[in-house]
Amino acid sequence: MPELAEVEFYRKRWALAATGERVVRVATHDAKRPLRHLDAAALRRALTGELLVSSETAAKQMLFRFGRAAALGIHLGMTGELFVAGADFSPGRHDHLVLYTRVRALVFRDPRMFGRIEFHRGSEKPPWWTRIAPAVLSPVFTREVVAAFLQRRARSPIKAVLLMQECFPGIGNWMADEILWRAAIHPARRAGSLSDSETARLWRSCREVARQALTAIAGEGDHLPADLNAGIPRSWLFLHRWADGGRCPRTGAALRRATIGGRTTCWSPARQRLP
Repeated sequence: MPELAEVEFYRKRWALAATGERVVRVATHDAKRPLRHLDAAALRRALTGELLVSSETAAKQMLFRFGRAAALGIHLGMTGELFVAGADFSPGRHDHLVLYTRVRALVFRDPRMFGRIEFHRGSEKPPWWTRIAPAVLSPVFTREVVAAFLQRRARSPIKAVLLMQECFPGIGNWMADEILWRAAIHPARRAGSLSDSETARLWRSCREVARQALTAIAGEGDHLPADLNAGIPRSWLFLHRWADGGRCPRTGAALRRATIGGRTTCWSPARQRLP
């Protein structure tokens, strides 16, 4: 499932290609799950003729502003992606939303249809956007906030807690493993068992991984990597976690994998020990 940095990568694909361009036509698969809850015909009417003026990400969601009174929200789900094609693009069965400008097509493709399209009329931010928790890199994501949340989920495995979007928006499976590996905390530890120093390490690792992932995966300035893994250093757990016979980049010891908190999890037993 795309996470914070991958979502920013896909937002930039559309934004860098078409900000300032006018939508001349909109194609949708109205009956498919990503749009089924919407009035797709109203969405098509509202966006046709509008300029794409700005965009932003929050957690695992994107918001695209058209004119001053239309907001398009996209959640990629498990298999969604955004890409840019030529103006003669013909939608396939998995292309649930296509915005055509005079020179290109902005495509939302989602084969498994766990993604979701949102739409809002008005200059204010939509309710589905304002409900998203403050970003991991925001000033309000403090050690005290994290410590209090861990105590409220004291009996849950820390891996499962890191995936709770109400405190850790945008953190998904691979980022949670990366955070715990860097903080040297076993993923099966109960959240309430972490010491003050471990909680501080966890908080710092959350911010470090989010910041570095945005740089490595989503690029800097107008740069996008050739693929989502380009630029990831070999020193990260990310590039070793699924390899058969994978080894910890810091200790050289064999990595372990198991289901923890309902998700396949990778860790380094030599570095992340259970008390």
